Amino acid sequence: MTPTRVLIADDQDDVRGGFRMILDSQPDMTVVGEAADGIHAVDLARTLRPDVVLADIRMPRLDGLEVTRRLAAHTRVVVVTTFDLDDYVHAALRHGAAGFLLKRSGPTLLIEAVRAAMAGDTLISPQITVRLLRHLTPPPTTTPAPSPLTPRERDIARLVAHGLTNAEIAVRLVITPGTVKTHLANVQSKLGVRNRVGIAAWSWQSGLTTPADPPPQITPRPTNPT
Repeated sequence: MTPTRVLIADDQDDVRGGFRMILDSQPDMTVVGEAADGIHAVDLARTLRPDVVLADIRMPRLDGLEVTRRLAAHTRVVVVTTFDLDDYVHAALRHGAAGFLLKRSGPTLLIEAVRAAMAGDTLISPQITVRLLRHLTPPPTTTPAPSPLTPRERDIARLVAHGLTNAEIAVRLVITPGTVKTHLANVQSKLGVRNRVGIAAWSWQSGLTTPADPPPQITPRPTNPT
């Protein structure tokens, strides 16, 4: 199996070195380059053609938002930042970032974010999802908006809003991870959103779920095993 090729863009030498050690320790990943500023990151991405770019939000010459905007159409960009909640992060996700992690999230989530991006998924720190929604969306209206989703798709949208991964959703609903991915693609198409944050935001705005609540206990639907 060809390893996932990763480019690290961060203006701190120790951060780049730490990420390189974590990713190079994985048999399915290899770091192909490092950049200390955004312009260099874009140039290297176009030259080296990595599978995934890890980009800090605040970098010299070109910030992570603009790096994401320039690269996301052709390269998976995962934003890794020290900021819990920042307008740059919101814009990066709207520009198609393939993930958002806090630098303090630890090596396990960093590795999972790269793998999720390669699988076409979007991994976002669960606590950030909730804070992001509270910042971006008003409280839901008392009358829920009409839903274009099926009952199973609504179940999945509610769980996405609480930061559950595909694997966790699959276990909760007693379906396969592949089936979850299919449903997520259908949900994104119906809602006209680009990633999991868009799904979660719709879930909150429509009144389907409330971020302050714990993840719902959803009973599997026996009449529809998929």
